[in-house]
Amino acid sequence: MRPPPGPPGRIVLLNGTSSSGKSSVARSLLQTLDTPWFHLSVDAFGEMRALVRVPEADIDAMLARTRAGFHRAVAGMAAAGNDVVVDHLFSEPWRLDDCLTLFEPFDVVFVGLHCSAAELTRRELARGDRTPGQAAAQLALVHAHRRYDLELDTTALNADSAARIGAFLRSRPTGPTAFERLRVAHKRNGASCGQGVSPAGETDTMPA
Repeated sequence: MRPPPGPPGRIVLLNGTSSSGKSSVARSLLQTLDTPWFHLSVDAFGEMRALVRVPEADIDAMLARTRAGFHRAVAGMAAAGNDVVVDHLFSEPWRLDDCLTLFEPFDVVFVGLHCSAAELTRRELARGDRTPGQAAAQLALVHAHRRYDLELDTTALNADSAARIGAFLRSRPTGPTAFERLRVAHKRNGASCGQGVSPAGETDTMPA
């Protein structure tokens, strides 16, 4: 039986560097919301991939397909009426451009997570599965578009970040959203919202 038609789902889109606390904030947020939401993570999609060696010449295309598929999975969940908390990393301009197009039918709350370079490096060392300094190098790339509905400092991870997002959802300001403004600018300029930003240095070992 098909589900009855209903309104499209909402999207809370968390954007920040690797190790900025996106997954921790998303999990905490789900515990504070009073309706069923889903947490969709770009890293989780990468982990679904079979553990087979990919020729170096094919890695970039394979990673791009993974991320493009992730965007479409998010849009599919929202189109079916599911509310989703998404954690992502806009370190390549095309990723944001793709989401601006795909997520146009949905109410998107765009949240920027900012963490100090020193703390990012400390977390990388503690995790042991990241290259120290990698996350700090992503800072200028990830936030190049410079527009959010809500910005949070996650240098000191605590429940306050999730609580602030929950409060924002309950009392939304009027006016165009960050995604609406970015989409207008993108259509007007005919160029990437992250134009001038290069994804140089990304490898298969870099978190998605």
